[in-house]
Amino acid sequence: MTAQCDVTARRATGEVMGRFERYLSVWVGLAIVAGIALGKLFPTAFEWLSGLEIANVNLVVAVLIWAMVYPMMINVDFASLRHAGDRPKGLTVTLVINWLIKPFTMAGLALLFFEGFFAGLVPADDAKAYIAGMILLGAAPCTAMVFVWSQLTDGDATYTLVQVAINDLIMIFAFAPLVALLLGVAEVIVPWQTLLLSVGLYVVIPLIAGALTRRHLFGQGGQTAVDRFTGRIKPITVMGLVVTVLLLFAFQGERILNQPLVIALIAIPLIIQSVGIFGLAYLWARGWHVPISIGAPAALIGTSNFFELAVAVAISLFGLNSGAALATVVGVLVEVPVMLALVKLVNRSRPWYERASTVRQRRGT
Repeated sequence: MTAQCDVTARRATGEVMGRFERYLSVWVGLAIVAGIALGKLFPTAFEWLSGLEIANVNLVVAVLIWAMVYPMMINVDFASLRHAGDRPKGLTVTLVINWLIKPFTMAGLALLFFEGFFAGLVPADDAKAYIAGMILLGAAPCTAMVFVWSQLTDGDATYTLVQVAINDLIMIFAFAPLVALLLGVAEVIVPWQTLLLSVGLYVVIPLIAGALTRRHLFGQGGQTAVDRFTGRIKPITVMGLVVTVLLLFAFQGERILNQPLVIALIAIPLIIQSVGIFGLAYLWARGWHVPISIGAPAALIGTSNFFELAVAVAISLFGLNSGAALATVVGVLVEVPVMLALVKLVNRSRPWYERASTVRQRRGT
């Protein structure tokens, strides 16, 4: 069986995208309902959980976020950086989109909608909190689900590894200053100490731990050992995300019940951002004659978010029951359906995309 046939067969049987990824929005939706119900039934218990903090970091949530982030970091292969110069155009598209465009368009859309279009629909303080959460989403490029999106579009696996590794390295140094800048523009006070602590806890330490674990596993049995280990601990990742969402909505339940449209209001600019960023990157890659195996993942990587980091930082900066934390969870809720729709668009538009390269070859340019 050829590699192409193998990918097609795995896609048809759903093996490329596991049950967790396919139904992420369903799990999140169920956690939202359960969280709101439990928050109403056991308010004292959740108040006690919210008080388990050190330096504004909730200890329960810290453990849950680690359960989500650490397995992802094991998949980051820094050895792939030696291929960083092999696909310079594709890498340029993703890095420019991720770090020079996407964070600023997200901040702009958040301000436009919540200080403009939705100004009379939500209280001003809540609006600022939602803006802050959306800024955190926009400044956190994806590191895990990108492997799924790349596989579903027959993307170049080496390129995807390079992109993830470089993004993680940039995130260590750029995430905190970028978030501080954009939150300052939105007139949201930023506790720098907490922001830097969050980056250390949820990016630097898991990245180092993941790299050390990967090195140990690779020495024991190569990539097969890495895949086997991450497969075994994947249920922990699932539970970490679901329980985190449940906790957030246990605290947010009263606000949501009083403002049932708030989730839809947050989702609108997030969806517009995702579609807009994808369109910009995809058209740029096609116009620059980047092969679709590079151009499609480049566009999808720039569109997707590292929502685990955004949730963790929102909780650390603003609290479990904040509007910022709520906005980041809405990002989790809408991401998978939107990304799957964009994957479908890529696969259907493949002939149109590749036509640009064919025309170029005919013209001898």
